[in-house]
Amino acid sequence: MSTQHFFLSSPAAALPERLREAFADIVPLPADALLARLPTLPAAQSLVWLSNIDAQWQQALRQILQTQPAARVVLLSSVPEPAEGLRALDDGARGYTHAYGVPALLQEVALVIEHGGLWVGPDLLRRLVGSTNAALAAQQAVSKAQSPVAAAPGAGPNAWALLSAREVQVARAVSAGRSNKEVADKMFISERTVKAHLGAIFEKLGVRDRLQLVLRLAASPEPASAPTAEPKP
Repeated sequence: MSTQHFFLSSPAAALPERLREAFADIVPLPADALLARLPTLPAAQSLVWLSNIDAQWQQALRQILQTQPAARVVLLSSVPEPAEGLRALDDGARGYTHAYGVPALLQEVALVIEHGGLWVGPDLLRRLVGSTNAALAAQQAVSKAQSPVAAAPGAGPNAWALLSAREVQVARAVSAGRSNKEVADKMFISERTVKAHLGAIFEKLGVRDRLQLVLRLAASPEPASAPTAEPKP
């Protein structure tokens, strides 16, 4: 059964037009009606979209998860900020993205979440990458000081080494927070080709979304031999 999309509507937050374009069957509901509806559907068959235009979005998110703990919720932000995204994810949201994203992007967000992944905006992703890299560097420094042998390289396969040259270029661009379209434009290839490369990358590295990909790559030093030249049109 296909996913049923809901939008939590309120006097302050009306259904965004781009969300309607992305999901023609989306159902806008006020809080009371939404909370009554969710328990009647398996969590895997529904996805709820909230808007940060509603100042009570955090309270609404908590109520939704209290009613249906396995509910999948995405927060739409008119002006995405890493701190807000972290609050949403910490409170249990599965995604955080721009409210004015194009329909194709919103559909991609939904697809990732439907497959069990998380979706975060590029700014938050870069912050998470930076924090992860700093934490890993500190951990490696401590491990090396305590046990130089244990800290030596080669304990496991380097993620970058598992990828083809083209996949390395795609992975690097995605890790920088670029969308599929931005990667396609940067590499002079189609979005369909980008998706195909990402699918192969996810399979090779055993990850299911962009955030896991970034964390996996951050744990592997990028080899000096990795291709860096930009492809020519």
